[in-house]
Amino acid sequence: MGFFKLIFTWWNRQTIGTFIYTLFTGKFVGYDEFGNKYYSNSKGKRWVIYKNNVESSKIPPEWHLWMHFLTKNKPTENVNKFLWQKKYEENLTGTIKATNQK
Repeated sequence: MGFFKLIFTWWNRQTIGTFIYTLFTGKFVGYDEFGNKYYSNSKGKRWVIYKNNVESSKIPPEWHLWMHFLTKNKPTENVNKFLWQKKYEENLTGTIKATNQK
């Protein structure tokens, strides 16, 4: 079952095409607190391989900046955290943990 899941479903992790592309052209850049792995290649393309289900809100702001070419610095190099910064939390809309504002 896992093999067919890898081939045909992109929402569970990565497809076989992404796996092969990452294997041959990807250079590992780093990972975040959710376990997502970030890659780039020599042509400048950047991508993420999610640890679990594909959920774009699981990309922390520091990695979002890097993914969208808004900074050249990898988040692992930029470790300045301020006291007022909260721990990043994914979008909880549609989950049991979502807040119910009435």
